[in-house]
Amino acid sequence: MSALQAGNTSHNYEVIPNWAKVPENVTLGYTHGIEVDGADRFYLFHTGTPSVVVFDRNGQYLNAWGEEFEGGAHGFYLHKDAGGEFLYVTDTDKGIMVKTTLTGEHLLTIGTPDLPEIYDAERKFVPTDVAVAPNGDIYISDGYGQSWVHQYNALGDYIRSWGGKGSEVGQFACPHGISVDLRRGEPELYVADRGNHRIQVFTLEGQFKRAFDHDMDMPCSFYFYKDEMYFPDLFSRVTVFDKHDRLIAHLGEDRQAKSQEGWPNLDKAYYRANKFSSPHGICVDSRGDVYVAEWISDGRLTKLARR
Repeated sequence: MSALQAGNTSHNYEVIPNWAKVPENVTLGYTHGIEVDGADRFYLFHTGTPSVVVFDRNGQYLNAWGEEFEGGAHGFYLHKDAGGEFLYVTDTDKGIMVKTTLTGEHLLTIGTPDLPEIYDAERKFVPTDVAVAPNGDIYISDGYGQSWVHQYNALGDYIRSWGGKGSEVGQFACPHGISVDLRRGEPELYVADRGNHRIQVFTLEGQFKRAFDHDMDMPCSFYFYKDEMYFPDLFSRVTVFDKHDRLIAHLGEDRQAKSQEGWPNLDKAYYRANKFSSPHGICVDSRGDVYVAEWISDGRLTKLARR
């Protein structure tokens, strides 16, 4: 039988389901994030325990850590700078962002901003994603709380905030994902304004530049690879844009999935290896292979090997 395929003529992939060999001592929860380091080691972030699971590019298990993030594991970003490679994670249960080493040592923790006009006992800070600029500034999106973006310096000192709930330019309805784009020379901040079904783009100082809502439905997060931007669309596909924010391909699209009873936790008989149901996290390795983590209660991981 021929291998399952996904993509189009310019972006053609072989589908490799169940790519990761998860050991028996790891119980997967919602597989929210996946990242790859410079050695093509993969870091999976999920709500089960241990919450960070490390694999090689063939899916062989290497190690696991991060029991402290059980239940709240959500945003996940691997950043490379002159000091090395670091993971930045958000915990929606604890309401924190944590910077760690690749082996799990905590280096910095940022909690609820001291902004009483935005946050109090009822109005919680629930961070969903994090990004880092070339100068080390940290951007945290409060996607499940009050729909703000907060900026800090590399030491965790507060700089500024912008946003608030709404549909006007610069406002958000769940800024679920956030990332710094370096493809155009001048860095830009991309925000997946998921509840408004759009992406907004800002300067690193928070000034609005543009927004677009074509060829997407519920954008979750971003991964930049060469001149391309990959993002998981929670409503059942992965999307690839070029550096001009134009569509290249939809991968694994299943427009019926979200209308199924019980979505995203569907009967296992529904799933098809070459179709996505609820993609939430994504990364691309040095060879251009794509790795997708889905928002499903016991996890789902798929590799798309570039052909």
